[in-house]
Amino acid sequence: MDLNTIIENMEKGDQDAALMALQTYNKKMTQCFLFNTEEKEERERLGELVLGFLERDLQPFCQLACLETIRILSRDKNNVAPFITHIAMQTLSRHAGIAITHGNVDNEGGVVLVPVAENPDLEVIVEALKSLCNICLHNKVAVGVGQELQLIVGIAERLKQGGEDQWNHYVRFFDLRLMFLLTAQRVEMRTQLLRELRGVSLLSNHLDATLGLCWPDTFEVGRAGVEVDLDAEEPAELPPLSREKIERAMEILKILFNITYDANRREVDEEETASFRHLGAILRHCVMSTADGEDYTEEFHSHSLNLLGNLPLPCLDVLLLPKVQQGSIEYMGVNMDAVNMLLEYMEKRLDRGKKLKETLLPSLNLLTESARIHRETRKFLRMKVLPPLRDVTNLPEVGNALRNKLVRLMTNIDTDVKNCSAEFLFVLCKESVSRFIKYTGYGNAAGLLAARGLLRGGSNPGIYSEDEDSDTEEYREAKSQINPVTGRVEDEQPNPMEGMTEEQKELEAMKLVNMFDKLSRSNIIQPMMLGSDGSMTQMNSGDLRRMTDQTPQGQQLNLEP
Repeated sequence: MDLNTIIENMEKGDQDAALMALQTYNKKMTQCFLFNTEEKEERERLGELVLGFLERDLQPFCQLACLETIRILSRDKNNVAPFITHIAMQTLSRHAGIAITHGNVDNEGGVVLVPVAENPDLEVIVEALKSLCNICLHNKVAVGVGQELQLIVGIAERLKQGGEDQWNHYVRFFDLRLMFLLTAQRVEMRTQLLRELRGVSLLSNHLDATLGLCWPDTFEVGRAGVEVDLDAEEPAELPPLSREKIERAMEILKILFNITYDANRREVDEEETASFRHLGAILRHCVMSTADGEDYTEEFHSHSLNLLGNLPLPCLDVLLLPKVQQGSIEYMGVNMDAVNMLLEYMEKRLDRGKKLKETLLPSLNLLTESARIHRETRKFLRMKVLPPLRDVTNLPEVGNALRNKLVRLMTNIDTDVKNCSAEFLFVLCKESVSRFIKYTGYGNAAGLLAARGLLRGGSNPGIYSEDEDSDTEEYREAKSQINPVTGRVEDEQPNPMEGMTEEQKELEAMKLVNMFDKLSRSNIIQPMMLGSDGSMTQMNSGDLRRMTDQTPQGQQLNLEP
């Protein structure tokens, strides 16, 4: 049955004929995701006819077939025109059960959802939600119509019923997927969900219910129904979360990321702080949990870490609050399980070396900020990343230790990766210039020091405790022989100017000045000099000449090593 024949059967208006035609079309196109342009007008006509049918009182099978057809047609991003009108979106939202009655409120002043039916057909709801997701994914006009229809309010109202058994996994999942698509594309809907609908608390509670959590203490999270043996030598491993739970949880995490993207850059009140700390405790549980499948686990952890990075810095203390138990990683009396897991996660992403900006930076930034404000975290990370120096014969960037890997990143071509790795090590050094150079070498450290105006030395006062002497005996013995630029003991090199007269040295110096001047005039290089504030500034030819003129006769430029 070709498309024109299907349209003819639909135009007759007979339910049985329409049902047979649509079922034939749906079966034929069920795996179709690419559409030819020749039948564009026919597909638009079919979409209009199907929407018209949905306005009628249909039998459940015919209703479901119509929605399946819309789901298939809405895959074509160039052919969603029939579905983005106010009437079409309203029809679909009504069948999805997220339409709200305008002007009516319940006894508590809340909105009222338009009931789907006394016994709603879950397949109908899911098909309508899938169609809305396709339409909002492909068309910004549809997102605007969704905002006018208050779809996000309807979804939020149903999320409050998250504990009810009448909604299956697919209804809950596509509710969340649609909410994500709406908040991802409209700032106004992000603000509405965050402020009016108290999105952080709403979604945190839904995440709590999805994962099946229990709360032994205020900020200590467990898994309901999972017994923990406190006397066991090894920490009990929680059973993997099912794929359905993980899929819903990841949608929740993505929505929360959308609405909290600026939370760590603005002031938050006491109520928000409490909500964020509660969420932070759940996220700690997330990063310590596994999913049914390695890929799912990795993606789940990635979304959890991205969201943790959005939380206000004072709320990150929840990572350290759980009690130390048998088998936990303890440092200074604090439970470091979560911090150690974050460090291992970061090193795995670093070792892969792919898409470092997307995969490495969230965990690296999170560790940096945690170390900056929590003394125990910083000292634990420093013990792991910057242990006392013993080998001073190799360059800081050579080797397989975590310090070597991070130092190598300090010269990465990606500016963000370079800066974040340098900032992490700088914080672990308590922002001490001398200690930073000690572990990385002056050459590797120069970029961050120049950006901060610290090339002349010194350090920021910071909020760190007093320095402790961590130099090993091996380091103290070799300290005087270490080249501060490379950060290692160098083999003694012959003096290239040995045997030269003062006039020959002066001639070589002037040759060097002239070469710099020529390269600078040709815009091949831009010579730099150290300014009075310790930062690097551009040097012109006049500066080069002035340096030469101001040098006493016979001491023009000391080029000796």
